[in-house]
Amino acid sequence: MPSSYHAGMASVRPRPRTQAERRAETRAALLDATVESLVTYGYTGTTTGRIAELAGVSRGAQTPYFRSRADLISAAVTHLAELRLAAVRERFSGKTITVEEGLDALWEEHQGAAFDALLELWIASRTDEEMREHLFKIERDVGVAIVRESQVALGPVADRPDFNDDMIYILATMRGLSMMRISHGVTDKTLNKRWIEIRRRLAKILS
Repeated sequence: MPSSYHAGMASVRPRPRTQAERRAETRAALLDATVESLVTYGYTGTTTGRIAELAGVSRGAQTPYFRSRADLISAAVTHLAELRLAAVRERFSGKTITVEEGLDALWEEHQGAAFDALLELWIASRTDEEMREHLFKIERDVGVAIVRESQVALGPVADRPDFNDDMIYILATMRGLSMMRISHGVTDKTLNKRWIEIRRRLAKILS
């Protein structure tokens, strides 16, 4: 094979990752593993050893990033907030959408692994004041950011004087409805049927 071919192949070899990039990847893997553990094993079953195993790193390699389980959980709260906001922004993607489309996007943010992991933390925070305060602050910041994204995406609909208060009510309704999976054993299929009816009522509030 011509040497020029090999020279071309060599020119497209990926560059080695920097130490900073490797550290960022390991940290992200640990946070993703924390979320996975919360969803699969619950708060009690989420240990540093299990997180390290899920992330594919040794216990010793985990320590430079998070010295304790509390550090991991605290960072995971922020990580979950980032995941939720990213999901909303991706759905809205800087375009004007209808009220129904906006409500559906926010409802989807209350489903899936990220929200299930958050529920685990909220339940655990009932007897953990420090975690509860951290969750409260993060949740407040997430709510403000979601309302801001909704204002941009919904356009003139968001010009109503009571829009912010209405959005807080809507987000609280979604959170309560989603928790019925746990509190009432409602299946996802039944929950989605109920959501269609509730979406109709919520849309009237914003219209």
